[in-house]
Amino acid sequence: MPVRKICIIGLDDYPQLVDPGSPRSVGGESVQHALLARAWRDLGLDVSIIVRDHGQGRVTQVDGMRVVAAYGRSEGLPMLRFAHPRMTRLIAAMREIDADVYYQSPSAADTGVTAWFCRRHGKRAVIRIVSDLGCLPGRQLIRYWRDRRLYEYGLHNAHLLTVQSEQQRRLLQVHYRLSSEIVNMAVEWPQEAPVAKDIEVLWTANLRPVKRPEVVLELARRLPHVRFTMAGGRLPGEEACFAAIMREAQELPNVTCLGAVAYSEIGRLFARAKLFLNTSLIEGFPNTFLQAWIRGVPVVTFFDPDRLVHTCGLGSTAQTIDEMATMLDTLLRDQIRRHALGERARAFAAADFMAPQVAARYLDLLDGQGATTQTRARALRDGTNG
Repeated sequence: MPVRKICIIGLDDYPQLVDPGSPRSVGGESVQHALLARAWRDLGLDVSIIVRDHGQGRVTQVDGMRVVAAYGRSEGLPMLRFAHPRMTRLIAAMREIDADVYYQSPSAADTGVTAWFCRRHGKRAVIRIVSDLGCLPGRQLIRYWRDRRLYEYGLHNAHLLTVQSEQQRRLLQVHYRLSSEIVNMAVEWPQEAPVAKDIEVLWTANLRPVKRPEVVLELARRLPHVRFTMAGGRLPGEEACFAAIMREAQELPNVTCLGAVAYSEIGRLFARAKLFLNTSLIEGFPNTFLQAWIRGVPVVTFFDPDRLVHTCGLGSTAQTIDEMATMLDTLLRDQIRRHALGERARAFAAADFMAPQVAARYLDLLDGQGATTQTRARALRDGTNG
């Protein structure tokens, strides 16, 4: 039976859904949730999203989708708010929506709550792994032991586990003895008009240690003739990292640090860039890679998901900072090669990563029938089983 109602557990999604022009609209998973929600809506599904309460009202409609506020970030008493209002109101919102499928990411206690609710009420839980760290016991970016145990319960009790790469699939099998399915990340076709390539090297991520923004500053010191543009906001608990990077960046004349940039504006930065730089050592499958590739911008990176950058010619991969500095300098001087890499990257992203294709892939896995997007959309519209 085809999926007719789907609910995304995306507590941080509300700013991205209603105001992508706001600097509050940051976070790769919120971008993915918004793209998938609209793609599932366009395929004829009844889509709901559970978010935090920002004062918008209990239930609102956004682009034909139902948005339900579960609780506010600061509601409840310290030490007690985990149980109430957070878990009780999340479960109440899930029960109220009564979807066929509940989709949750990233790694959190909510992973376990989603799986528990679905098992108890005969629903299906789709859990998506965001980072390689989500597959490594004790390495997840989850603060409390209690929340890590709930997350692992969710992994073991999901109806469908999806990952971003073969690497993640292997890690889940090795560390948790769990099977999973690879589903690509989603990207949308650029909306901005063509602009001049006036950014030499672009780096964008939330400013936190795992993203290694300090490496950008070291590269800038080694390449004083190259201009680097950094874009990224601060995360709660990472204020010291943000302040330190901003302070050091001000001392380098070839670094521009923009701070938080809204999702609606980030595409223009990618369009202006000659190269995109990634300095993390561990990721999942970065949204930023797709945002660069779909605009014909090669990436220079340490992290290479399933060696795609290397084997498909989508940019350059480095092992050391010295290698990365050499690659950046070489590619900036070689416009012909840079253009060829960019065009190959654009074709790669457009072939398999567009949001409608990715949304349909989830439905294929859930219904197990391999129905085409067109067949499913027609069946849902006509009220048949396809």
